[in-house]
Amino acid sequence: MTSDGDRPPPLGHRIQYAAFRVMRGFLAALPRSVALGLGELVGWVVAVVFRVRRKVVDDNLRQAFPSESAAWRARVARNSYRHLVRESVVTFLMEDADREEILGSVRTDPRVLEALRRDLEAGNGLIFVTGHLGNWEMGGAWLAAQGIPLDAVVQVQRNRRFDEDLRAVREGLGMRVVPKQDAPRGILRALRAGRAAGLVADQNVAVGGIFVEFFGRSAATARGPAVFSLRSGAPLWLGAAIRTPVGETPYHLRLERVEVPATGDLEADVLTLTETYMARLESWIRDIPGQYFWHHKRWKTRPAIPERRVRGDHISAVHDPPGASP
Repeated sequence: MTSDGDRPPPLGHRIQYAAFRVMRGFLAALPRSVALGLGELVGWVVAVVFRVRRKVVDDNLRQAFPSESAAWRARVARNSYRHLVRESVVTFLMEDADREEILGSVRTDPRVLEALRRDLEAGNGLIFVTGHLGNWEMGGAWLAAQGIPLDAVVQVQRNRRFDEDLRAVREGLGMRVVPKQDAPRGILRALRAGRAAGLVADQNVAVGGIFVEFFGRSAATARGPAVFSLRSGAPLWLGAAIRTPVGETPYHLRLERVEVPATGDLEADVLTLTETYMARLESWIRDIPGQYFWHHKRWKTRPAIPERRVRGDHISAVHDPPGASP
């Protein structure tokens, strides 16, 4: 019996992968500043000329920042596209990056980093949560380069060749990769081994999550990070690698330990912990909205009772009809 890994990729995937390798080789041959500038230019063209997912972005920004002007939101939208493509270029070029280059690309408060190390040394592992803010790939790579044992939960790419490339880059930088479908077992293994389990946990959850407030609206959010933290005793940390102005170290890694008082009611504590770290993430996004991924339908899953959040409830949700705005 032939496994999926033994079958040749579809022709379309092979063409996509070949195009990606040609593009990556072209970008790698350019000076870094030129490659990043080209990424920003492509992002602007996608936002202004082709308007790929522009309606989703504009709708999200309208819901998140209703009091801002249309001109302000349009500027943030353009910046978000430019940021997304530029940081994609950075990720493409990570294949050739060594440990020293990664370490020199990020700064953080050394006292906070030491506090994170002390939490790991306690032996219960650590839950590291981030969002689609800044460059989440760079944040994980830098922690791994610092010697933080990190198991990153990732979404498997449809194109197998591209997925294999991305996995090789992550593992080459010191991370262990946990496919999203194996997350429960993978996270437990990581925590039992005293490692950090890293999750990007700010997107819509269709089934099995909880509703918490995000930019003033109920947003279906993963329960997993809080559940694993509370059940295992592993501390939960929030982090994001934020792109800095030209002339500084390229990224600043914000790190913050997120704690809530335990009440003994697991469901209530899961909700409170999730609310707390999502509120902190929202505050970071408000500081730099042009570095957030507004292209996802964050509010797609709606509560059964619209805009009413009942503490401790599991999702009882309705979904938008096809083509509806988020």
